[in-house]
Order: sequence, then C-alpha cells, then structure tokens
Amino acid sequence: MNVGIVGIGFMGMIHYLAYQKVRGAKVTAIATRDAKRLAGDWRGIKGNFGPPGEKMDLGAIGRYADWREMLKDPKVDTVDICLPPALHAEVALAALTAGKHVIVEKPISLETADAQRMAKKAREVGKLLLVAHVLPFFPEYAFAREAVQSGKYGKLLGGHFKRVISDPTWIKDFYDPRGTGGPVVDLHIHDAHFIRLLCGLPKAVFSSGRMQDDVVRFLTTQFIFDDPKLAVTASSGVIDQQGRSFTHAFEIHLEKATLIYDFCVLDGKPTLSMPLTVLTHDGKVKQPKLGEVDAFAAELAEAARAVKTGKPSELLAGELALDALKLCHKQTEAVRTGKLVKV
Repeated sequence: MNVGIVGIGFMGMIHYLAYQKVRGAKVTAIATRDAKRLAGDWRGIKGNFGPPGEKMDLGAIGRYADWREMLKDPKVDTVDICLPPALHAEVALAALTAGKHVIVEKPISLETADAQRMAKKAREVGKLLLVAHVLPFFPEYAFAREAVQSGKYGKLLGGHFKRVISDPTWIKDFYDPRGTGGPVVDLHIHDAHFIRLLCGLPKAVFSSGRMQDDVVRFLTTQFIFDDPKLAVTASSGVIDQQGRSFTHAFEIHLEKATLIYDFCVLDGKPTLSMPLTVLTHDGKVKQPKLGEVDAFAAELAEAARAVKTGKPSELLAGELALDALKLCHKQTEAVRTGKLVKV
C-alpha cells in the first residue's frame, strides 16, 4: 500500500509514525500547505496525547503543497486524509474519482449527506473507503469487543462509556460546527462508533447536556434499543479541568462478568486509574495481560490488509462510520430539544 498523506497536523504526524511499523505499507508522498512542515520541520505540532513534533528526515518522499497535484502521482494508490473534518468529503470524493483507495480520519465528514455521497462514490468506482476509527484497536476495547462477540461471558446487558477532555485551546475552530464539529462529532463519536459496533443501531436516544453556541459542550445519553433490557449510556465532552487533559473509560455488563477500565492523562502524565479488570459471576477478579499495542499501527495494518485483499474491513467500514455520525447528530438534536429523538 503506497500511501499519500494529506494534511500534516497532529493526526497526520501520528499516522506517519504509525506507518513505519506497518508491514506492506509505505508513505510515498505527503501534501500540506505549510512550507515548514513540507520541509520536515514538524516541531510546531502538538496534541493531547502522543509525542511532540520534531524535525523529520523525509528522504525521497514526494512533497506537494497542493493535494490535487498529489492525486496525479502514480506511485500513490491510497490517500490518507488527516485534514480538518470540514475538508474530508471534498478530498475523499476527489481521491476516489482519481482511482485511489481512501483512508479518512474520523469523523467520516461533518454532515451525513456528505458521508452518504462518499460511500456511494466508493461503490461506484470500486475502491475502498476506510474510516480511521482507532478505538476498537486499543487493547482494552479490542478485549471488550471480543468478549461481547464471542459470548464468552454470556449476553451483553449494557454498560457506560466515558470520554472527557479539557478545553483544547490550541484548536481554533473546535466549537465550530462547520470546522472541527464540536465535542460530540470530534470526541464522543469514538464511543458512538464503539456502541454501534457492540450493540447495533439504537432506535432512539435521549440526551441531556450543555450547549456552547451551536454545538453540545457536554452530554450524557441513554441509548434506546429494541431490547428494553439493554441499558447503555455514555458521557462525553469538555469540562474546565486543565489538570486532566484526557480521560476515557468503560464499564460493560455481561451476564457472567463485568469489564472495567479507566485511563486518564493527569498533570501531563499517563495514569491508569483502573487497568482492564474482569469481575466474574463466581466472585473472581482478573486483570488480563494485554501487552504493548500501538493502536494506530494496528488500525493502519488493518487498512493495508483490506487494500491488499480488496476485502472491506468490518472495523473501518464507511457505513459503520456513517451510523456513528448519525448518532452524534441525533444526540445533539436531543440536547437541543430536550426530547427523545428517533434514530
């Protein structure tokens, strides 16, 4: 898989580094309007996890100030889009039309109509549309998904998911629904995607929370399924807690076990508040050994497998990402109206 990365910001850098660990994939080109980053000076890049940017030796990698020119590069067969979400649809549609496979960072797009156009175009041209929802590749979440799908601990009864950050002041348009999309579309979509993956599509949502202008700043949602006994909730968003820049967690209830996990970045330090713990129905407490896994490398290795075999990925499917985006917009509607909203 010969990859051209469009957009060298934080996620573009994370993807670039992850590709170094993926067999069968190579970055052959990058596109960015930033002249310094095009020259390999990535020291101005920052995010709320991962390494800081540094100077990169880009060697013989093709470099383009205009992504449209990169689409003409015959060496590039897959375009990895790490641009602001407002640009995802435009670039993805152009890349698919140019005969390239597409990997696009989450969210698939800001609007469901654009996401539908992207999925339709991929079908028309016979190329893969892969959406980089990385959460299922983190070992704790991969363990939970396998436990639910295998039925090892019995039927899924429900659970609660949490994803909260401090105010990302370095992202200028974070609360712009036409820019980054706001906390629900940019942040909570991870858990919306994972809930959709584990439980299927709910029939309705009820959400309460706080608005900031046109987007939800923080919410708590009850997902309503056809099975009235399936009790699933999630809390996500931004609170003024600059000493805790990031936290995510889950508590998943199964017939014969409960799975618990809680991680945060506290005062700039990764803190495992609760390692993945399995509480079984017979009173045992287990903490599985998961090993070190680079979730982004695992995600992109799955993309490389899909491109090599031509077989879509269950975890990176565009249709799944579209459902996650729909759930985010329905929850925003629920907060805004104070009503139960049908999905």
